[in-house]
Amino acid sequence: MCDPMKPAAPVTSTRMTEANHPAGPGPAPATHRHTFVRPDQPLFVLIGKAPEVLSVAMEIDVVLPCLNEAAALPWVLSRMPNGFRPIVADNGSTDDSAAIAAAHGARVVHVPRRGFGAACHAGLLAASSDIVCVMDADASFDPRDLPRVADPVATNAADLMLGRRITQGQGIQGTWPLHARIGNRVLAAELRRRVGVPVRDLGPMRAARREDLLALNLTDRRFGYPLEMVVRAAEAGWRIAETAVPYYPREGKSKVTGTVRGTVRTITDMRRVLASITTAPAKAPAPATAAAKPQPQPQSPAPASALTAQVTS
Repeated sequence: MCDPMKPAAPVTSTRMTEANHPAGPGPAPATHRHTFVRPDQPLFVLIGKAPEVLSVAMEIDVVLPCLNEAAALPWVLSRMPNGFRPIVADNGSTDDSAAIAAAHGARVVHVPRRGFGAACHAGLLAASSDIVCVMDADASFDPRDLPRVADPVATNAADLMLGRRITQGQGIQGTWPLHARIGNRVLAAELRRRVGVPVRDLGPMRAARREDLLALNLTDRRFGYPLEMVVRAAEAGWRIAETAVPYYPREGKSKVTGTVRGTVRTITDMRRVLASITTAPAKAPAPATAAAKPQPQPQSPAPASALTAQVTS
């Protein structure tokens, strides 16, 4: 048990090969970037019943893939809920992202290999908690909504929980470009058709158990990583669910949808993942925590009802 009179050790950057790096004290709450998100007002709630916040009773690592997000990190890290430990997977930032993250109490993992999937995987390897969340570091999500995706996993209501994006703030076009929304809908439709998972959004805010994620043996290290996670989880018979989370205008320009090159690379990576659905050599093992749920037949995809639990609490 820690001594409250003893000052905490300072937090510094670390390589992803180090383990059990102590988390430092967080800073005073920063000025809120979004004027419509205030600490004295309730956060946006789409669903009728407020979720049971069970995740605060445990420690949950939050992987934040990061490339030049110095402007967004202070807001993001200052709003991290109690019990959630940020791991900033710095993917070669040329600004002060790593230093800012460390100064705000985050563990910093340096990832020399470029790619969104490479950053996510390095953060996953560096994590030590049972449940791990992944969230963009660009302030498009409010960290205070993390319990929405973490709690269903903690209560074994779902194996993989996705945050379905509901746009907020400066209009849908300024938050989520039209071509990105269309591409997302096409991918979701392909998942419904090919593997029977009726998801409506491949949301980048998500949660699952760390050991189960590692057992999926994800190989994509670029923009196909989020899609591959859902595909492999579906093939393994996971219960995949989604719940609504607010989606805000991001800080800075998107590396995925903000440029033609980024959009083309993303489409290419995700098409490769979709093509692998029928050529995957073997199915990954189902999560150990879901032993009581029905398993899919070896030669036929699991029914949608066995794969998806629509969580509304």
